[in-house]
Amino acid sequence: MENRKIIQVEEKVPPKLLIPLSIQHMFAMFGASVLVPSLFGMNPAIVLFMNGIGTLLFILITKGKAPAYLGSSFAFIAPSLVVMSKFGYEYALGGFVVVGLCGCVLSLIIYKFGSDWIDVVLPSAAMGPVVALIGLELSGTAAKNAGLLDEKIQTESVIVFLVTLGVAVFGSVVFRKFLSVIPILIAILAGYVAAILCGIVDFTPVAEASFFSLPNFTTPKFNVEAILIILPVILVVASEHIGHQIVTGKIIGRDLIKNPGLHRSMFADNFSTMLSGFIGSVPTTTYGENIGVMAMTKVYSVYVIGGAAVLSIVCSFIGKLTALIQTIPSPIIGGISFLLYGMIGTSGIRILVDGKVDYSRSRNMALTSVIFVTGLSGIKISIGEIELTGMVLACIVGMILSLIFYVLDKLKLTNDREQEIE
Repeated sequence: MENRKIIQVEEKVPPKLLIPLSIQHMFAMFGASVLVPSLFGMNPAIVLFMNGIGTLLFILITKGKAPAYLGSSFAFIAPSLVVMSKFGYEYALGGFVVVGLCGCVLSLIIYKFGSDWIDVVLPSAAMGPVVALIGLELSGTAAKNAGLLDEKIQTESVIVFLVTLGVAVFGSVVFRKFLSVIPILIAILAGYVAAILCGIVDFTPVAEASFFSLPNFTTPKFNVEAILIILPVILVVASEHIGHQIVTGKIIGRDLIKNPGLHRSMFADNFSTMLSGFIGSVPTTTYGENIGVMAMTKVYSVYVIGGAAVLSIVCSFIGKLTALIQTIPSPIIGGISFLLYGMIGTSGIRILVDGKVDYSRSRNMALTSVIFVTGLSGIKISIGEIELTGMVLACIVGMILSLIFYVLDKLKLTNDREQEIE
């Protein structure tokens, strides 16, 4: 593993590698890209289309320096369902547009005043556990997809889950040469074969689907009340984006906050969300699953990410292919997520190690402790129809504590400031 070649962000990948690596990234995010539109009662084709367009825009705006795949955002689900039940889906789209616009404005503020404040509000002792929580709080989702939390656990689901996870884990360790960079794809294919043998794959939707189909485009409508219900999600999106950019930077060994800059990546992320709202798709965000794929394969090339985006766009127009992808059973998604989410959590621990966080200092111990407990305890704070919980709430709590410590330092009221090395 240590000797595996790292393919950096700007490196081109040979065609024989590009396609399977891109397919791997596209499949890694398929769980949510199918799940989110299904919750909204919509065809996933438009989501696949916008995920691809959004990713290409992200690569363009960040000058090809920040590898990130944009997938469907979970943060909008709760308020969107409220708006849809009260006003309709078109008004939820209007809320998406406004949130995206506000995110773009926030990126301009960051451009004006810089990003140095991040080191103040989120030092390593705070950022490490926040990033770890991105993966850890999703662990339950992985187990649920695998069918491990059902009241009656199905033997077939467990078998498919174990085959998928086993191939992913052991493949990442023992595969060599070409196979060593596509363990996730191989695991998905192995899991799919196991699912067919177990009889849990239904090909009826594939047979009924037309070969060529157009995504369903929808225009937004705007209502002040609907917008206000969805608007607080900007807090979630901003926190999530910062966390993703930092953990991605740690994985690839570059400071993405400074180059290409947080303002560029945040603008690209939110511009994609705004555009999604205008054409009838769900909001997009940088995706944890794909960060996990990069961590495992050590392939960071934006050409691979761009290839996945193009494939996603193509898939959105091929009805039978879209239907085939929808037949992937949830235990396969659960098996892959089991590993990928864990690797994101480990990346948070890596931040603590790389930052040489000194836990003999009271502030560091307090920060990390409070953030972990806040994120894992299930505590919720409601702002209108928005619930702040998990990683997002932990991030906000960590920022507040860090700012208080900063002020106390300036007032010379802390008892460990002389130990400051930075």
